[in-house]
Amino acid sequence: MDLTRGFTFLFEKVEKIFLSPGSAFSVTSLACALIVAIAFVVVRRRRRNRTVRLRTILHALFPSRITASASHSLDVGYFFFNTFVFSLIFGGAILSYQAVSNATIAGLVNVAGQTQPAALHDIVPRIAITLVLFLAYELAYWIDHYLSHRVPFLWEFHKVHHEAEVLTPVTNFRVHPVDALLHANITALIMGIANGAMNYAFGKTAYQYAIADSNAIFVLFVHAYVHLQHTHLWIPFRGVWGRLFISPAHHQIHHSTNPAHFNKNMGSCLAIWDWMFGTLHVPAKEPEKLIFGVEQERPVHHDVHAMSWSLVLPFIGLWGLLTSALGRDRAAQDASTAVAPSLDLPRR
Repeated sequence: MDLTRGFTFLFEKVEKIFLSPGSAFSVTSLACALIVAIAFVVVRRRRRNRTVRLRTILHALFPSRITASASHSLDVGYFFFNTFVFSLIFGGAILSYQAVSNATIAGLVNVAGQTQPAALHDIVPRIAITLVLFLAYELAYWIDHYLSHRVPFLWEFHKVHHEAEVLTPVTNFRVHPVDALLHANITALIMGIANGAMNYAFGKTAYQYAIADSNAIFVLFVHAYVHLQHTHLWIPFRGVWGRLFISPAHHQIHHSTNPAHFNKNMGSCLAIWDWMFGTLHVPAKEPEKLIFGVEQERPVHHDVHAMSWSLVLPFIGLWGLLTSALGRDRAAQDASTAVAPSLDLPRR
């Protein structure tokens, strides 16, 4: 049996995830997150006139209640499944970003005619399209996240992510494949339209500033603090900053089981769409006592063996929603028949 292809696939996936500077889980971004976290703990302890020792820093960053938790172990299981198994079997999004972009350009040409190339230095279109594509990604993320919370059958898949009872950077991989496919296709649609519209406006093809094929602005955010959103470190952005950016505390509120926090802070890096659409909850300066997870009738079992059930149960929940809806429709029809008798008169 030739295992060369299998080993090549595994090596390429590991290299793309950990070694590519444009990856959302690269070694460099994780290292930057660790440096920011250490600096935060040191500054906080010094402000409280507490001693700073390596042991206390490690305990603050990697408490055993999190690292040894069953929830974290299941996150690791999802990391391997979504990274290697799912990507090998199912591939990527159905919609193609480039195809949507080309279709958008063709549609605009048919409606408004061909545009002439703008007399601008190449740096101007590149800066503009880099910013617009970043904003488009953030909008797509918000739309996908909002729908996943507000549409019951989509929530059945998205709540797999919210079942995590502790948060670590690996929690980002705790995603149901259907949820991941929805996100990929919505992102391809929104960003493809934005790219096509911008290229049409400039009258020529413009390329974003990218780092290993990833938007440069997004990569900067990932290296700055995005990994810390799935942690226990309470780092809040307040005031104007809290209305512009999703801080780690913003996202921890999003995972809270407190009903006051439900369906809040849907953004990825930016809070502007939450601010605009009324889903923003700016965190308090002092840490809030939060419980993570999903309140539900059935208990959540956090072990690798239970991961298969986590993948199947959303379909069972979806079936329950469909049968319940059909039952309500049938009951409504029966009720209307009982209230309004037939108008057919007996023949004489």
